[in-house]
Amino acid sequence: MFNYKIKNTINKNYKKIMNLNFQKARSLMVENQLRPNKIKDEEILGIFNETPKENFLPNDLESLSYSDMDITLSINRGYLKNLHIAQLIKYSEIRKNQKILHIGGLTGYVSYLLSNLCLEVLVIETDQKMNFMLKENINNYNINNIRVVEGDFHDGFSLGAPYDIIFIDTPIGKINEIILNQVSSNLGKIIMIEKENDHLSKAIKITRNEDKFSKEYLFDVFSKYELYKEKKEFRF
Repeated sequence: MFNYKIKNTINKNYKKIMNLNFQKARSLMVENQLRPNKIKDEEILGIFNETPKENFLPNDLESLSYSDMDITLSINRGYLKNLHIAQLIKYSEIRKNQKILHIGGLTGYVSYLLSNLCLEVLVIETDQKMNFMLKENINNYNINNIRVVEGDFHDGFSLGAPYDIIFIDTPIGKINEIILNQVSSNLGKIIMIEKENDHLSKAIKITRNEDKFSKEYLFDVFSKYELYKEKKEFRF
């Protein structure tokens, strides 16, 4: 019993120390990675500072949570560096009354960030292992404005359309016309990463006004990730 008490105390102290270390790393990430790179919105900075990314990652990847690098979760998918995630959210210009479709939710970290800024997030994740982690994380955080839906990366989720924002934070080569039609015709936006080649992609914003679409370049993304392999699709 004595040994068990000692072990339990050690484990609690270790966990407390690790939490403090992660908290410090989070603050440094905000101050050294985000704020100097034109992420000025205090609400966005606050959400990044308060969200424990390590809890959304497998144990062996926790130490990479606040590093300035991509975090690979599968062969061709993972979380982009923190700055790119923040940039995509910044350019989304999310409002509290908006509905977002997040295509490629992974384990829920970005979906959780988005949920703090909008009315509702619908998430598509087709990888079984990550889908399980995504749902588990939503339950653990008791998030009531995120809904995981049975959709397809290529075709979105038409049953929930129209969306104010469609958010795709893993590079894709082409976008399906079906997804374009799911964004609101009243200045709805698609924030996505368009893959140029195996290493270079470009973050873009597509804005819809009635039946017209405009495309705006945002920033370069150097990543090997790809949400899905190409099939016959519409290229905007």
